[in-house]
Amino acid sequence: MKTETLITKLKAIYDEILRLEPLSEAISKTVHPDFRPSSRNLIRYLVLRDHDLRKLHDPLSDLGISSLRSAEGYVLTNLHRVLHLLHLLENKPWPKRKEPSIIGYEHSKYLIRTHSNLLFNRPPSFNTHEVMVTMPEEAADDLQLIEKMASNGMTIARVNLSHGEEGMWLAMVENIREASRKTGKDLRIYMDLAGPKLRINFPEGVKSLPIREGGTFALHKAPVDRNAFDKARAAEDGQLPVPVQLSIPGVIDALQPGDQVFLDDGMIHAIVTESGGETAVVKIVKTFKSRLKPDKGMNIPDTVLKLPSLTDRDLETLPFVARHADLLGYSFVNSEADVANLYERLDSLEEAKPGVVFKIENQNAFNRLPMILLEGMKHNRIGVMIARGDLAVEIGFNRISEVQNEILWLCEAAHVPVIWATQVLDTLAKKGIATRAEISDAALSVRSECVMLNKGPYILDAISELRTILGRMESHSSKNRNALRPLRIARKNLEFLEGTPMAD
Repeated sequence: MKTETLITKLKAIYDEILRLEPLSEAISKTVHPDFRPSSRNLIRYLVLRDHDLRKLHDPLSDLGISSLRSAEGYVLTNLHRVLHLLHLLENKPWPKRKEPSIIGYEHSKYLIRTHSNLLFNRPPSFNTHEVMVTMPEEAADDLQLIEKMASNGMTIARVNLSHGEEGMWLAMVENIREASRKTGKDLRIYMDLAGPKLRINFPEGVKSLPIREGGTFALHKAPVDRNAFDKARAAEDGQLPVPVQLSIPGVIDALQPGDQVFLDDGMIHAIVTESGGETAVVKIVKTFKSRLKPDKGMNIPDTVLKLPSLTDRDLETLPFVARHADLLGYSFVNSEADVANLYERLDSLEEAKPGVVFKIENQNAFNRLPMILLEGMKHNRIGVMIARGDLAVEIGFNRISEVQNEILWLCEAAHVPVIWATQVLDTLAKKGIATRAEISDAALSVRSECVMLNKGPYILDAISELRTILGRMESHSSKNRNALRPLRIARKNLEFLEGTPMAD
């Protein structure tokens, strides 16, 4: 490609960014002062990624010029300098003009580091990855376990409010604070709001249920009678649907025949065959497990739901979170309106405000991520968690790598720290030995600011191994380089910002 052609194509993108600067400036005035440059860079990045840049990279590299592959954090500066160099090669003047507020490479690194320090409540000198670990139930009684976790490299203790009750959570908090004092390690506490998570409930005392392909469940709104449950399990032909209760009864009204149902992080795939009234029947079409335990999650990606991101239970536990947590995980956030609602609730409390992490767990949240970020930027302690378990089931396992990359890019453009979560070194934590794929995945997590491990009997080994991997990769990697095809999410959010409603 000729240099003149490169100039023409890049100049068109540059001019489009400048055209939207009044909008960027107006939006920047609505966010927290700490995020004003970042909000403008995010909008510039949306403009950049609305274009197909793939054919520009190789010609730029041949000329020894940046190929825009790592421009997320400083879009306009990068583009400006590339155009300047191209003009010099053509012996053409690059006209001096009053440029809008710009961010350079070093400033972009400073912003992401500063925002990370604010979110994670850590000193400016901190220069490595956070390691978050989910607390097992025994952490409420076993202080030494938490001390060992801290000594092995854990910096953030995660208390999952989807399980247990306030007494257990408080005991965990007290042990975490004591472990921090005794070890001299700066442990911070992260708490997940449960959110509208769909779960399957069995009658009391039932520990697991045998399942097979072709078997059926009857999802009930009301608690299930144990006799009816046992009768269905004992049916010789296996065709009598086993009755189970759905944790959010109103969802049954939204289910339609043909809707897909996934259980236990996608390990069980079923289809709705009947719906109406108090129940819906689903048939298992594929399973990778022979038994289903109670309280496992359920995903219904085909079904349109209108559920509030903050449930009644979340609102009840919010004061406890504000009193005891350094970080709050906002589960199943769907839109910028959900973000505004959470902060309105937090502002009504007298307690200190924890940092807020937006958990991206479904298609809606991913589609509206730029808007969620801009709304969150009205406050200065925010982050994003790539909740890869629910997200993979919702969008499809074949898309999770692509989508997690897009989330990383958008957050880097916004200078918002990212938590890399779900099944990191999971086999190691549970069985004592890691798979090769897990090691590769853990190495990729260096692109985030924090990595989350789940619980398991070998969790101490998993923490140590993750620290080793991150320590080695930190000297090799800093964020990413990519081909940069046009992103649909960029176009949709630009249309929304410019006043055209964004279709769901």
